[in-house]
Amino acid sequence: MRTAIPEPSPAPPPVPPLSATRRGFLAGALAASAVAVIGAAPAAAASRETVRGTYDWMGGLPDGTALRRLTIPGTHDSGARFGGPWAECQNTTIAQQLASGIRFLDVRCRITGDAFAIHHGAAFQNLMFGDVLIACRDFLAERPSETVLMRVKQEYSEESDAAFRRIFDRYLDTKGWRSLFRLDPTLPALGEARGKVVLLADNGGLPGVRYGDPAVFDVQDDYMAEPFAKYPKIEAQFRKAVQRPGAFFMNYVSTSALLPPRWNADRLNPQVHSFLERPETAGWTGLGIVPLDYPTNRPGLVESLIRHNPTG
Repeated sequence: MRTAIPEPSPAPPPVPPLSATRRGFLAGALAASAVAVIGAAPAAAASRETVRGTYDWMGGLPDGTALRRLTIPGTHDSGARFGGPWAECQNTTIAQQLASGIRFLDVRCRITGDAFAIHHGAAFQNLMFGDVLIACRDFLAERPSETVLMRVKQEYSEESDAAFRRIFDRYLDTKGWRSLFRLDPTLPALGEARGKVVLLADNGGLPGVRYGDPAVFDVQDDYMAEPFAKYPKIEAQFRKAVQRPGAFFMNYVSTSALLPPRWNADRLNPQVHSFLERPETAGWTGLGIVPLDYPTNRPGLVESLIRHNPTG
């Protein structure tokens, strides 16, 4: 295996200034955020089985376990830590997310020369695709029982699928990253994915599993629903995953409606945590991928998701 070649970090691409309308809306949103309700950690959590270690929780599961039968904590816009309240979705690094139990990464790539810069919309995230891959490689080298599912999407550039693929292939071959990935078009069992990044291709030029393919996935991602409307969609998707297993369910808790992501997460994450800790849901498994904004701001939330996996 060739050693991965680090890539230079280009200067951040220019970012358009925030419009006066957006600034005014943001000011109102910040004022409204003062009334956000943040629930207390559920009392039922203390009586539950201790969660597997967040570093290696997949290690307790049989090799033959289908990925679609897991409950996988994830992050939405995983690299988005900069750019102001409307652009920021996380406050932890990729490495910190993986250590906290996250196993799905949502990676948004802008073509910059012969490399990918990580963006959320116009906001450059002071991060390159190679930095994301280094974090995954280092984590999986230490914890080979684990796998990382990675959605890769073109963001804030409109190059052709062929151009996007050409640069991705440079990462695989010129930069030496091919051995890190599992690029097959079908979902593997957990044993086949251990130690690898499973590519979920959200671009027509990429190899890997086709992200959002309705023959494989059932996706709830209403990112324009304000929190009071969003939560019922989240709960309904959890119930659907249990009542009608078969698809690989994705259930985005994140939304950017009404308020910036941080304030919406402060409202939604406690509700999701409380739902997962109800006696009614104690035995539920196979809830699918659950991408979150600011998941570690709610202590115990990621661990609660991990507990909704088969017992081995």
